[in-house]
Amino acid sequence: MSISWQSEEAPDPVKIGAVGWALVLLRGPALAVLVFGGLLILLLLRLLERPFFGLRRPFSPLLTQVVCRGALLILGIRLVVRGQVMHQRGALVANHASWLDIFALNALARIYFVSKAEVASWPGIGWLARGTGTLFIERNPRHARLQAELLEERLLAGHKLLFFPEGTSTDGLRVLPFKPTLFAAFFAKPLRDNLHVQPVSVVYRAPPSAPKRHYGWWGDMDFGSHLLKILSTPRQGVVLVTCHDPLRVADFADRKALAARCAEVVRRGHEISLRDATPDVN
Repeated sequence: MSISWQSEEAPDPVKIGAVGWALVLLRGPALAVLVFGGLLILLLLRLLERPFFGLRRPFSPLLTQVVCRGALLILGIRLVVRGQVMHQRGALVANHASWLDIFALNALARIYFVSKAEVASWPGIGWLARGTGTLFIERNPRHARLQAELLEERLLAGHKLLFFPEGTSTDGLRVLPFKPTLFAAFFAKPLRDNLHVQPVSVVYRAPPSAPKRHYGWWGDMDFGSHLLKILSTPRQGVVLVTCHDPLRVADFADRKALAARCAEVVRRGHEISLRDATPDVN
């Protein structure tokens, strides 16, 4: 049985007209050149960084940030950010609505995603994820200790990690309960007293006349057809990202308490953003 979230309603059909196909031909090649050209430069840059800095990567994450901002610009999706990414060491946790989250959240700051292991084998997305330093984990309770050790290693290296505690993407209109497993790494003795976790709410505003879940990508939806739908959308919508106040790990008794608090903050911010029809631009 799939552990991916499934909607009770079938995904909206993808319908592309003449104008839409023209936009696909215009935006598609530009996006490909930017993303895969940026990936090539990134890999070359990592070859220069690795001998001198090891896990610490002072330059390559900045390139990832620039590429992701450019990708949103090519697609025509406006990024609105409220709040700021924390300066403290630790991780960000966010709700998960779409593959577009990769662009929206990477555009915020120099971060590294934590993703399920199967993403590494996905064509296109998997290559990009590996190239940008994504940490891949297996969704198997027997490997929980190993996953925590990998997270601890990256955090001690100063990486600012980001993961989706829901464990799946949705239609973007809800926030699922947060799974507490990965939060365990933050309570390791070398980390607990020095780490913060920052909840982040992500909300997509659909284009005019489009369904509210226009940008949502979930369950068994095909990536290729969803990409075409986004590329062919004449007038795009908005992705609103709200960075909430960071939470000090040491203030919580255990991973379950921290996960529950993060979920509460993200859900409240998500609900507020859904109701607010006129986001400000920072």
